[in-house]
Amino acid sequence: MVVIARLHLYLVDAAAALVIAVLVAYAMLEQRDQPWWLVLPSTALVALPVAVRRWWPVPALAVTTAATVATVIGQVLPVQALGAPVAAVCFALYTVAVERSRTWSLTGLVVAVVAVAGVGGGEPENLLAVGASLSAVWVIGYTTRLRRSFLARESDQRAEQALAGERLRIARELHDVVAHNLSLIAVQAANAAHVRSPEHAYEALEVISSTSRAALTEMRGLLGVLRSDADLAPSPGLDGLAELADRASLAGVRVSLDVRGDTAVPEGVGLSAYRIVQEALTNVVKHAAPAACTVLVEVTPSAVRVEVDDDGPGVRELGAGHGLIGMRERVAVYDGTFSAGPSASGGFRVEAELPIR
Repeated sequence: MVVIARLHLYLVDAAAALVIAVLVAYAMLEQRDQPWWLVLPSTALVALPVAVRRWWPVPALAVTTAATVATVIGQVLPVQALGAPVAAVCFALYTVAVERSRTWSLTGLVVAVVAVAGVGGGEPENLLAVGASLSAVWVIGYTTRLRRSFLARESDQRAEQALAGERLRIARELHDVVAHNLSLIAVQAANAAHVRSPEHAYEALEVISSTSRAALTEMRGLLGVLRSDADLAPSPGLDGLAELADRASLAGVRVSLDVRGDTAVPEGVGLSAYRIVQEALTNVVKHAAPAACTVLVEVTPSAVRVEVDDDGPGVRELGAGHGLIGMRERVAVYDGTFSAGPSASGGFRVEAELPIR
């Protein structure tokens, strides 16, 4: 599409150059009755730069301006027919104002005005007309340059903001992955250090081994988004809650999982619900294990509701760490509701509702 658009612009330039060439040649032949061997090269020097102005803006402006001055001074083109050559100069000057710095474009404007007005007889009205037309073209071109520069900066800023947002998302995901799995590993390591039975110690070490491998696999997949050649796996969602509950159970938390409704939800909502459950289970493992925990995920056409309720101590250090803050931020992205605190039954309860947009 870009190539087609550029080709369209080149065809427009070629058409403009052809029209200017016809007008210039007609003026030379009509009023001066010049020979063809003089008309053809003179016309080409005046009009051809318009067709190539996008490739060589400054040379195009220099050649068409010099050719206009030369044809008038050499009496090949009458002064009364300066309209078409001035149009060619305007085309080239506009490109210089758009593509080159302000110093280059202002220099080109001054040279073009002085040169064309000079061969136009030096009369004030001619100088004013040439100066006004060329200055207007320069202003339009320079304004276009400023607008493009602004749009480019705005695009760069949006790209930087998107990059910062992606880095923040990756940092949040890494926190959730590391916190959850290290909590399971820490609990099992403590169990292995205190049990007297080798069989129980081996079981704890097996849990540590499997949890470590799962954590490394998920971290590799997550960090893979930073590589352009990464083979990305889908983000975890509601379908991965069963495996999440099984891993928490290995750490001494008896998890009862109940998922109601269709789990086919938007990827972002599913990932947020998964991370909320993961962080809530991590808190149970860290603060309440061994304990029983009930996880309810209810999917409706308008929202995904998550409830995680345990029977451990209801008092938690709510201000410590980033777990609850991360859960609240995930819910805020979707303008949902979030609450966390001691439940009426004495345990701890996390509730979140994520609207489906």
